Amino acid sequence: MSTAGDAFAAALREDIDRLLAAEPEVRADAEDSVHQMRVATRRLRSVLRSYRELLAGKPATGMRAELKWLAGLLGEARDAEVRADRFATLLADHAERADPAELDAVTARLVEAERQHYRTAHDEVLAALDGARYRELREELSGWRTDPPLRPARAEAAAPEVFRKVLRRDLDRVDSLIRTEPTVDPRERVELLHEIRKSAKRLRYACEAAEQVLGDEAAERGDRAKKLQTVLGDHRDAVESHNAILDRAGEAVAAGENAGLYELLAAAEEAAAGRELSRYPATAAALFGTAVTG
Repeated sequence: MSTAGDAFAAALREDIDRLLAAEPEVRADAEDSVHQMRVATRRLRSVLRSYRELLAGKPATGMRAELKWLAGLLGEARDAEVRADRFATLLADHAERADPAELDAVTARLVEAERQHYRTAHDEVLAALDGARYRELREELSGWRTDPPLRPARAEAAAPEVFRKVLRRDLDRVDSLIRTEPTVDPRERVELLHEIRKSAKRLRYACEAAEQVLGDEAAERGDRAKKLQTVLGDHRDAVESHNAILDRAGEAVAAGENAGLYELLAAAEEAAAGRELSRYPATAAALFGTAVTG
């Protein structure tokens, strides 16, 4: 039976390789590359948090902080990219109902502005990748591939015991948030749903790291966590898009422009958010269909 340290080191190596492999693609501005590197960075940070008991505290805390910094840079570019694509799709769906001049003005405020935001943010990412801070992060990660800072006593424990404990703890965290959700003020609900999404994503990544140890037990739970993460992620995207459209509408009105098309787009996003939210109860319940055994 493998030790927890050996099993975790193997999973960690895969996550580090995924992150480092994305860097050249981001430098080339390849399609979806910023997204892939951002996901790899967040995934690695999440796994370090979930399996923190296997790692020496100070190095792990420092690494999570550096990964948070990198994910923030990538997130600025990725969020602009997502908004530009989402706005472009919305406008294509409603183009025939708009006056051409109005369509051009709205496209400029929504799509073109976000694409420019992406280009600026991507330049900032490239500057960071060429900087000393990222170089030191990459060098440390390269060392962790073969020699992560494990806690010797805990790392020698049986892998199934440790991995099940981690999954149970992350599952309990999601469960606690889901149970709290019906009790919160409606004004706080959107943010709590966002926290549930983040917790489901953390559980998913912890499960995926455990698949080589726990097999289907972890894979099935991870799939259910991913579905919950996806539903709440799509809900969050629609809510944020709706709010951004209303903000741009306010700017348009202040500039003496017609806000009619903005109102149509905002209504479409409000409806999209409602559709995703209607899927939430079933996907949340499905997450607990099979308990993680002890």
